[in-house]
Amino acid sequence: MPGNFKAGSRTSILLVEDEVMIRMMVADMLEELGYTISGEAGDIDEGIRLVQAIDFDIAILDVNVNGRVITPVAEAVQMRGLPFVFATGYGAQGLPEKFRDRPTLQKPFQIETLARTIETVLKGIAA
Repeated sequence: MPGNFKAGSRTSILLVEDEVMIRMMVADMLEELGYTISGEAGDIDEGIRLVQAIDFDIAILDVNVNGRVITPVAEAVQMRGLPFVFATGYGAQGLPEKFRDRPTLQKPFQIETLARTIETVLKGIAA
């Protein structure tokens, strides 16, 4: 489906977030925006497993998952050639050094910011 990036049921998202309430809230926002959640993970190992096992169009990755930096999951997504967005409460300085140029959602974020960030990333891929 490359190039067919548009909000709606055909765009699927992998969500990696350790805080259950935040993960549920973000999943609700994504579904409200018309995206499909293809997988959810609450830890690094499950995130890596899902990256390798499921189909998705874009990943949203919490930077700090149970005290571990998300780098192994981000690298796995990058190896598949798929886009990802970081979500963090720490600002850009909290991002893994090699990924500081990646799009970032500053927690807490509003649904409009989430929608705009995903659309921008997917338009960049499709262009």
